[in-house]
Amino acid sequence: MNRFVALIVGLSVFAGGCGADSSPTAPSQGTRTTSTFTVPLSPANEVPAIVNADASASGTATIALTVTKDDAGNITSATADVQMNVTGFPAGTVVTDAHIHNGAAGSNAGIFVNTGLASGELAITNGSGSLTKTGINVPSDRAAAILGNPAGHYFNIHTVLNPAGAIRGQLSGGAATLDPGTPVPY
Repeated sequence: MNRFVALIVGLSVFAGGCGADSSPTAPSQGTRTTSTFTVPLSPANEVPAIVNADASASGTATIALTVTKDDAGNITSATADVQMNVTGFPAGTVVTDAHIHNGAAGSNAGIFVNTGLASGELAITNGSGSLTKTGINVPSDRAAAILGNPAGHYFNIHTVLNPAGAIRGQLSGGAATLDPGTPVPY
């Protein structure tokens, strides 16, 4: 009888070890990194250079481009946060737009990433103003292009007086930092 009980217990342990794993499989985890570009803005950088009343303006745009990559290193999503600070504009200046363009220094190019800034949203009080736009959707291929060649892209701010752009600067740098916290499931 003892041998029979031992056999049953042994088979039970063996069968339990061979059973299907009922624990859920963890999803693959991506990585999220943020690259920050600080862009000095000047009317002299516009093409052609600004020589009218906006010529005394200047500013800075800080662009934080956050990308999520899959295990193969492909960008699966991207967003940008943009902090704009401007000064030296004439009183009553109306800012109409702000964009990232895909163009090298000295050339003009079409809009690459639209900040979604509405006309008048960046209020210019006494010639100065600041505004942050967050969560701007950036298509994955465009995020990859910016990260691959920051200097091939520029940021500019448009005004009523200069609808093609009043102050501009090329992106540069942008060393990526791994965002802390929970890995990103996808």
